[in-house]
Amino acid sequence: LLLACNLSGQQKSTTVKLDPPKAKAVAAFAEGCFWCSEHIFEEIAGVDSVVSGYAGGHVKNPTYEQVCTETTGHAETVLIYYDPQQLTYEQLLDAFFTSHDPTTKDRQGPDSGSSYRSAIFYKTEQEKEMIRKALMKWTPAFKNPIVTEVAPLKAFYRAEEYHQDYAKENPNQSYIQNVSIPRFQTFKQTCKLKLKEQ
Repeated sequence: LLLACNLSGQQKSTTVKLDPPKAKAVAAFAEGCFWCSEHIFEEIAGVDSVVSGYAGGHVKNPTYEQVCTETTGHAETVLIYYDPQQLTYEQLLDAFFTSHDPTTKDRQGPDSGSSYRSAIFYKTEQEKEMIRKALMKWTPAFKNPIVTEVAPLKAFYRAEEYHQDYAKENPNQSYIQNVSIPRFQTFKQTCKLKLKEQ
């Protein structure tokens, strides 16, 4: 949302190491505003934590303001740390396709621009193959063609601290009230994965 881009925040993002802690795994998805995505994925059982940030672009350590100009190539992305003994990558892919509209190019809800594109960033060839199968599985579920970008995860930049846990820290903010919470409620009704509150 362009209004969100007017929030102050001069610090830059920071590079995140892509090696997960022992016995854990990571996944990276872009599906519109990362405030919404973080809120959704943090509620899935088996997810340890979710970091809001930027991926898929060519500018190192971008600021939020730079990403909002749509010139960095980055998409608002969440990096998900999860326990593969409780939650599989395939299940996370199901959550990805359930939690947003992957058929709208450079747009998600009220947000438009390439930084809001639908994208899956993979780390291994095995993940790439699972993504291919998930695309085949989910294509019949949508009236329009899926336009999700599939690309290797070359770098992930943690967004400024005020973006982290934004929905949790700012429950009364208008965007959270009007976009994030309704999107999460829809996800709860359609997702078949176990959620932490259940």
